[in-house]
Amino acid sequence: MIIKRFLVITLFLAGISMHAQNKQLLYDFNEVPQALMINPGMETDFSWYAGIPALSGISFQAGSSGISVNDIFADDGLDINDKVRDRAIYGMSVRDELSGTYQLEIFSGGFRGKDPSVFYSFGLYNEGDAIGYWFRDYAILGYDGNADRLNERFDLSHLKTRGEMLNVFHFGVNKQMSKDLILGARGKLYSSIFDFNSVHNDGYFVTTEGENNIYASTLNADMELRTSGVNAIDHALDDDNVAATIIERGLFGGNLGLGVDLGFTYYLNAQTVVTGSLLDLGFIYHANDVENFTLQGEATIEGMEIILPDALVDPNQDFWQNLVDDVEEFIPFEKEYSSYVTFRPTKLYGSIRYNFGEPMQGAASCDCDYRTGGKSRNIIKYRNSIGGQLYMINRPRGPQSAITAFYQRRFGNFMTIKATYTADKFTFTNVGLGASIQAGPVNFYLMADNLLAYSNIADSNYTSFQFGLNIISWGKK
Repeated sequence: MIIKRFLVITLFLAGISMHAQNKQLLYDFNEVPQALMINPGMETDFSWYAGIPALSGISFQAGSSGISVNDIFADDGLDINDKVRDRAIYGMSVRDELSGTYQLEIFSGGFRGKDPSVFYSFGLYNEGDAIGYWFRDYAILGYDGNADRLNERFDLSHLKTRGEMLNVFHFGVNKQMSKDLILGARGKLYSSIFDFNSVHNDGYFVTTEGENNIYASTLNADMELRTSGVNAIDHALDDDNVAATIIERGLFGGNLGLGVDLGFTYYLNAQTVVTGSLLDLGFIYHANDVENFTLQGEATIEGMEIILPDALVDPNQDFWQNLVDDVEEFIPFEKEYSSYVTFRPTKLYGSIRYNFGEPMQGAASCDCDYRTGGKSRNIIKYRNSIGGQLYMINRPRGPQSAITAFYQRRFGNFMTIKATYTADKFTFTNVGLGASIQAGPVNFYLMADNLLAYSNIADSNYTSFQFGLNIISWGKK
């Protein structure tokens, strides 16, 4: 039952496809406290903030690097079977990523310490992340079969997938070291709810001419699926108790790990700023509710051998079951329970920003500089900013990257708007827009990507949104 559900999950990810993680609109958006989560060394000017529980930080991203819904189901006069074969089965490569993520902030907050140059932040969020690559040879074998493909090897390493759900408890420190440099670090405690991964697969399947039958099939396999917490979720589905199980495992009832975020902001001059951050440099040790499945070995099978008239001696003989037993004997399918370690998908951000236009005082303006004891020159904000950002994330088939150009405009202390243009392997026409609105102490932000595709969502390869509510204080006198 559990393997069957994993197959459903894997096929769902392969068929729907989601692209994830990059939060280019939120990065370096200093008016929004949640931007500290992607650069703990961000410039801050507020005295304290509190996120509205379950509403302060919600994000979701989805897309496709290979095909869109419109590529298959558009009313274009083409046969749908031809489109499936040409655009999906044969049109996608093993480099096409099928991934997705969501993040839900449960609570968050931050405050300035007795030393005004130090700002502390803390919180808890729930995150889900999954990735799969298009298993091209599996799809071809399943679609066309092997009868007309003698001596062609189907690569079993095309199957690469992983996914997880976890809670993250975090505490960060942000310190202005000088008028030019801000450093930040955040410690993280991961509480894994469930995890599955199958990324170290190798082997092949090939069909040749047989000696005792028409065809002979050879399977050479070295495959592994590792899971933790999935068995608990599987039982919870049967008992209709999923929510309680997720809460229990997310509050230290599952598997634990440690991680760290690092970041900085550096002023090259009064108007030019360089930033960078390294996120989720960490691991999770899986020892609770672990089930691992392996398929290792090599065998050549020529199908069901029925030798007459000897087969007539036992008319009740199950020839199909004999074939299954032979395969399992030659290539053992085993389950074991040893612990394992997974590393988080580490992310890297960097940016350069040029501020220009009319200088303006930030919301923290008062008779004193409570943040840095007079060391800071960056309390002055400019109405306009332009720049570029770089993003990278570590993935099973190598780094995934994106590059972004942005323009940011401030309308007093009431509203800030950021527009972005992002190019990556998924799309070259991703235009995004984000806004932060400040009404007294209440901060509301809303951000969305790939706006040009909203006229036809079915033809879109990517979409995302982020929003949240916060209470912010600048400690004015």
